[in-house]
Amino acid sequence: MQLHLVLLLLSGLLAGNAAAQTGVGGGSGSAYRPQLAFTRAEKLKRGINASQWFAQVYDKRGYTPEHFQSWTTSEDIALIKSMGFDHVRLSVNPQPMFDEHEPNKIPADYLRSVDAAVKMILDHGLAVVIALHPDSDFKARLAKDDEFVERFADFWRALAAHYSTLNLDADRVFFEILNEPEFSDRYRWLGVQMKLAAAIRQGAPEHTIIAAGARWSDDDELVFQEPLHDANVIYNFHFYEPHIFTHQGANWSVYSWHWLRGLKYPSSPESAEQAAALVPDEVERLRVIRYGHEHWDAARIESEMHQSAEWARRRGVPLVCNEFGVYRKAAKAEEQILLQQFRQEARPLKLAAE
Repeated sequence: MQLHLVLLLLSGLLAGNAAAQTGVGGGSGSAYRPQLAFTRAEKLKRGINASQWFAQVYDKRGYTPEHFQSWTTSEDIALIKSMGFDHVRLSVNPQPMFDEHEPNKIPADYLRSVDAAVKMILDHGLAVVIALHPDSDFKARLAKDDEFVERFADFWRALAAHYSTLNLDADRVFFEILNEPEFSDRYRWLGVQMKLAAAIRQGAPEHTIIAAGARWSDDDELVFQEPLHDANVIYNFHFYEPHIFTHQGANWSVYSWHWLRGLKYPSSPESAEQAAALVPDEVERLRVIRYGHEHWDAARIESEMHQSAEWARRRGVPLVCNEFGVYRKAAKAEEQILLQQFRQEARPLKLAAE
């Protein structure tokens, strides 16, 4: 998502009881070791997103070696390490290297650029999450085309096998199935995610997989899920609540957001009324006014996050939040309040998001 994140990406582990995973198999080719995902999740306590490097590339050079070599450098990764981060979430758009007719044949020259980025991150003592981040048109096909899902599974199997055979440290290389799925049918996403996870596991028996909910990786979508039949999985959610505040001024997704300016956090009826006056559509204006009465504050943030934490605790699975933030057009003072409250509320839940 095109958000200005103060720390760009923050990931935190939710501690839980791995022994509660009884009955959940290890997946094809994977030993049943429930504690392994928890142990590896300890390496994902504080991370940063490597944005617009291999996904969402707006550089006029496009997806080229010149862009890959200059957009993020070894000096940048060294700086990330020096700031106390422990991992990089490397968003990778599969489309430039996805041949629909032969999805299991990934262009070697393109893959070398991704390999170089992965190695650079690992060489600086950081873990790396390889998160597939296609455009919306690609995800729309996954939501309705079964054969396209099969082809994408073949691609994932080949990609996972490639990194499995490079003899990289499996404790520090993670595979995130899909950044922010765009599935309105939650049941379909359950099946698609299961299919893709099985393909990854066939290609990489020892690596840890990261899974998410059906729509935009939202927390309320996560709690609909049940764990995959694979013990070596970490679960993930993104947190951009309250969206109407964090996305004010944005020119994507909900059209009326681009009208919003000056909406405050914590919410209050007075500030919402003032901001609503800028919105010409009466239906959208009402939504802004409602925000003012919805008591968005630290207690509400804690309550929202608690549901995800409880979902993971009851199922005995590790949980991370690997995106949260506020779009840059929100008021800076309120942005800082919200992000600080998120971090404060994460601590008692053992979501380490410093």
